[in-house]
Amino acid sequence: MALLIRDAEIDGRRRDLLIRDGRIAVPGSGVVTEVLDAGGGALLPGLTDHHLHLHALAAARRSVRAGRTRADVSAALGPAVPDDHGWIRAVGSGDDDLDARELDRVRPDVPVRVQHRSGAMWVLNSAALAALEGRGPLDHPGVERGPDGVPTGRILRADDWLRDRLPAAAPPDLGALGRELAGYGITAVTDATPDLTPAAAAALADVPQRLTLLGVPLGTAPPPGVEAGPYKIVLTDSDLPDPDELAARIGQAHAAGRPVAVHSVTRESLVLLLVALETAGRMPGDRIEHAALVPAELIGSLAGLAVVTQPGFLADRGDDYRRTVPADEHADLYRCRSLHEAGVAVVLSSDAPYGPVDPWAVLRAASTRETPDGEPLGPEEAITPRQALDSLLSPAPGVAPRPLRPGDPADLVLLHAPLSEALRAPDAALVRATLVAGATVSASGG
Repeated sequence: MALLIRDAEIDGRRRDLLIRDGRIAVPGSGVVTEVLDAGGGALLPGLTDHHLHLHALAAARRSVRAGRTRADVSAALGPAVPDDHGWIRAVGSGDDDLDARELDRVRPDVPVRVQHRSGAMWVLNSAALAALEGRGPLDHPGVERGPDGVPTGRILRADDWLRDRLPAAAPPDLGALGRELAGYGITAVTDATPDLTPAAAAALADVPQRLTLLGVPLGTAPPPGVEAGPYKIVLTDSDLPDPDELAARIGQAHAAGRPVAVHSVTRESLVLLLVALETAGRMPGDRIEHAALVPAELIGSLAGLAVVTQPGFLADRGDDYRRTVPADEHADLYRCRSLHEAGVAVVLSSDAPYGPVDPWAVLRAASTRETPDGEPLGPEEAITPRQALDSLLSPAPGVAPRPLRPGDPADLVLLHAPLSEALRAPDAALVRATLVAGATVSASGG
């Protein structure tokens, strides 16, 4: 099959582009079997989400949205219908103090579990705790207990332990999720879930996007057609390792030929990482996931590393940050401009489902820094819409967006409008069609 995309804006000029056998072809070569009139809309390399969690995002699509406040949680759980196993699963709670007692007031009748929007904590009601205890002791160190020794319902960083005690869920439809992502123009994704089992890694290959996995264990090959990215290391702020221990883990990854991708959301964890890297040494491709707080005095120390950050959190919960983060640290939140100016390779991502999945919303957040209350937070860290877009078009941190050249894979996004118009008012509704290896994965018509 050969597809001719006619009259597309490519690199600022209106011209045609031919796709044959999944790759960009030399114009005028061979028979054309299909024609798509772009009408002057911009044709770009496909967008990349450099950090998200596909299994969690698919599960979130089958869950109740808990909302930001306790009132939101109550309103969501009250009418919620339990699943086939009799449980209610809710995600995205912004209530930091939610516990079993509060959930019992809303839904004491069935087991309920609510995930905090950080993804690091689940809150269970009494019925859910009793169901878990029926499958074994509540012996994970993340099970929080009150002064009386009774579980509060709050369970931190215990996903694997919790999953082993829950009723088995049907596998999510990752193909449908991939088509949803394609609707935003995304043709490549990096799944940042750590320590993937072979089965979990293989299931992720069902998405139509080009797929990179950070959670492939050292010494393990990724599934066919999937790339193993830098090795994911999570720095849990409640249980940080000592620098030598972290340096040893980094050294193991480097010895296996893998850079590292280290989760850091606090100043303390960032300092720890930089100290450990002094011992372990740095490898091209080493990257910091999130870099949620970067003090100005540490920016220079990030030279040679990549930062994969999520300014979409500002649009999602920046008004909370304004209240809870000291004012003199607001510029440290999800830095972009200062890192760019210091020569640090910065790319944007969603961290979905914990942050907004829409890359166009991420682009707006990076260029406006606006929070839900409409005010910018750390406006001096804003970058231009074009810089933000280039970050999303970049196939990897530190790599420039690829030009559309004959012989390259036809991973493309076609917009309804010219690029200048799209950058003035970036919106996912601008995406007309998304192609991966020349195949249309999503199309809006028109």
